Amino acid sequence: ILHLFQTCKFTIAMSLSKTMACNISRRMYSAVQSTTQVPQQAATERTADPLTDRFKRRHTYLRISLAEKCNLRCQYCMPAEGVSLTPSKSLLTSTEISRLARAFVSWGVRKVRLTGGEPLLRADLLDIVAGLNELRSQGLQSIGITTNGILLQRQARALRQAGLDALNVSCDTLVPGKFELVTRRRGWDRVWSGVRHALDSGFPIVKINCVAMRGFNDDELVDFVRLTLDHAYDVRFIEYMPFDGNRWSTRKMLPYAEMLDRIRVEFPNIERLPDEPNHVSKAWKVPGARGRVGFISSMTQHFCAVCNRVRVTADGNFKVCLHGGSEVSLRDAIRSGATDDELKQIVSDSLQRKKAQHAGMETLSKLKNRPMILIGG
Repeated sequence: ILHLFQTCKFTIAMSLSKTMACNISRRMYSAVQSTTQVPQQAATERTADPLTDRFKRRHTYLRISLAEKCNLRCQYCMPAEGVSLTPSKSLLTSTEISRLARAFVSWGVRKVRLTGGEPLLRADLLDIVAGLNELRSQGLQSIGITTNGILLQRQARALRQAGLDALNVSCDTLVPGKFELVTRRRGWDRVWSGVRHALDSGFPIVKINCVAMRGFNDDELVDFVRLTLDHAYDVRFIEYMPFDGNRWSTRKMLPYAEMLDRIRVEFPNIERLPDEPNHVSKAWKVPGARGRVGFISSMTQHFCAVCNRVRVTADGNFKVCLHGGSEVSLRDAIRSGATDDELKQIVSDSLQRKKAQHAGMETLSKLKNRPMILIGG
């Protein structure tokens, strides 16, 4: 009954908000776009560093998708009609993942994050993490994972012991009934049990990724911030981004500036923290709080000028930009007998074609790209 009441209340609120949402969104993100930085003019000479592009951006952060499958069906990630999954034989094996990670670390990657789909569905996950942990002696500094948290309670301690040191859990609502709406599945209580167990397992902080959507969870921003007061949570609000099949629209997109204004009504003393190198999240903190608040403003204040991220999809394609459709298969190169030097050349050539910045949000919503679940966030 409680879930039904929460669901009905949400539906009514969403219908009331739609009439003005589009105009509000346009005003908010047009006001902040002028502060966005872009890279300087492209260099005329190519660098010898395979991870540096022509705009002098050095890519030391590798995100590897381990799976296309997921035990949730989040609306902004997976199209309602589902997706065609890659046959298992065409996905990267643990041996191929290990080889690519070792090569990237030898070229200068210092941070690896495992994504999906849902990476905790992968049976050999602990072996992959342990293999990455061995690369610390070669310069790897951080091993992270992004998960929906459903299976976290049973795996958190083992992952920590295997060498995982950074944990992001995706959860977009604090209301169980709304969780079922956005994920098309049950499991809210399991997610938060997993988060608590992760802290008990030795993770110093857990980052909570929340995609902010007007008419869905914009009434929960302050509640999420309250979580940081007494818990070691780094809550990160992510602007809703367009991907194939997620029915993105400007009226659903909640800009960073508007989120911050709403939070300041309850927490007027919230403080801006210094940006970390190659920052994605704009960090804030309520004075005295244990945790922090961050905003990932990919749409209204993108961070292309300091981007240091590259991606390998579960089927082995190399992507230099989350929002770009250009890909090249490292899997096919490996299975054709490519040497590490040849892989390095493929990576370097791809990065030289990386653009100064991704397209604007209206254009992105029309461009062909993979659904988020097939990219790996």
